[in-house]
Amino acid sequence: MIREFHLADWFTLANAVCGIGALFSMMTFLQTNHLKHVYFACGLVVAALIFDVLDGRIARWRQKTSAMGRELDSLADVISFGVAPALIAYGCGMQGLYDRIILAGFVACGVSRLARYNVTAESLSGEDNKVKYFEGTPIPTSLVLVMVMCVAAWQGALNDSLWFGQLVLGGFTLHPLVLMFAISGSLMVSRIRIPKL
Repeated sequence: MIREFHLADWFTLANAVCGIGALFSMMTFLQTNHLKHVYFACGLVVAALIFDVLDGRIARWRQKTSAMGRELDSLADVISFGVAPALIAYGCGMQGLYDRIILAGFVACGVSRLARYNVTAESLSGEDNKVKYFEGTPIPTSLVLVMVMCVAAWQGALNDSLWFGQLVLGGFTLHPLVLMFAISGSLMVSRIRIPKL
């Protein structure tokens, strides 16, 4: 199977490895409470975005793409821009029941958005076989959420000090800051057309 990989696919795998590294960093933060692990996790999501951009550019430059490469890209994106941001938010203190439901919904929206893109990419492409626009916000836009969490960590706004505090509804906790994940997930599965650069 490895012989079937194109150069771009190795950059896609690097994206996935960065996402997994971000997960490990947040788990280490939860064990040790050393803030540097939050920064490592956020930095690895940024690195994942760099590899994500590079894999597309390399594929276009070498004019070598494959169905496997497209699927690999989606799987890597789910890890780096879906699961990793959700776990970063959880690690930073969004651990109430409502928080968990919203974070799980965010990941589900990201998975759905990527699946929809893979299914509709051909119908959205023009005569030059290139997709002209995204339907819904691309999943890497979750990097904005990661940067918000990084700034919160830098300012010490974690756990009980999370911005906007917490609400207890029906005996379960909701941190209003988690609503930015709900908005992001909703935008990913929306029909908004965003030009592809």
